Amino acid sequence: MLYLWLKAFHIISIVCWFAGLFYLPRLFVYHAQSEDSVSKERFSLMERKLYRGIMGPAMIATLIFGIWLITLTPGFLSQGWMHAKLTLVVLLIGYHHMCGAQVKRFARGENTRSHVFYRWFNEVPVLFLIAIVILVVVKPF
Repeated sequence: MLYLWLKAFHIISIVCWFAGLFYLPRLFVYHAQSEDSVSKERFSLMERKLYRGIMGPAMIATLIFGIWLITLTPGFLSQGWMHAKLTLVVLLIGYHHMCGAQVKRFARGENTRSHVFYRWFNEVPVLFLIAIVILVVVKPF
């Protein structure tokens, strides 16, 4: 029964984390397009609150529940799909921190990228989500 509760909380944490990973780069698109200081300050505030208040805690909860699940089912660590999933999770954590670095750049007024870059950057977590869900559900190897 503990396993199912942990799995439920792990999935809830993932959903919250990905909500932020989908929305923050979209804020970057709008921020990069804004020209007045009021809008720029508003987007910086929204980005900071989303990153620190939702994405960070959701990522930490995802990792805690995920690690806890692995300790209950260590046999998964010998399977290829889990190795691939964990590799993608590590890369996703890197993407998360890239977003954090960008939040700081925008707050300092040092953004050098266009809204078009952020439109493409916004698609990265979609690819991670598709790959991770397929690995976990289908377990192809």
